[in-house]
Amino acid sequence: MMLQEIEEQLAIPAVRFVLRPVRISDAGLFAMHAGDARVAEGTSSIPHPLPPGAAEAFVARAMNVGSTERIWVMDGLASGMPEVLGVISLKQMDRDQSEIGYWVAPAFWNAGYASEAVQALIAANPLKNKTIFAQVFQDNPRSARVLTNCGFAYLGDAESFSVARNARVQTWTYLKKMA
Repeated sequence: MMLQEIEEQLAIPAVRFVLRPVRISDAGLFAMHAGDARVAEGTSSIPHPLPPGAAEAFVARAMNVGSTERIWVMDGLASGMPEVLGVISLKQMDRDQSEIGYWVAPAFWNAGYASEAVQALIAANPLKNKTIFAQVFQDNPRSARVLTNCGFAYLGDAESFSVARNARVQTWTYLKKMA
């Protein structure tokens, strides 16, 4: 089944911030936050150390209208918080399915921002998904708790390669059936 091109990306309101499309001006804050080893090692795709130009390449990819992945910034500026708290994305798969991914800058950990972003994205369901999958490293139980608190069900164990760790890492896989 062919993947459909994703329609124009809109901002999605959350309680304390807004999920908005990526802007060119986000590159500096992305480089600072994603350049932190704690962020990079919690993802499968962010290298550490972050090479020159990586943040700009991420912004270009995020702004590509023809992409099958949509990336939003957790932007707290309107509420007096920092402009970039973290990032959340949906990577479109076939059969009306996507994979969700997210990271929050360490300065904002343990404040519920990831849960709030996941809940807002699920409520908006911008890609009209029937199912959303997620995968977290087993040494990151807080991200697993975000998913279970947002209604994701445990599916099984797997493993994924982490670029920052240069190793395969054990993961937990989750799914959320959409209403």
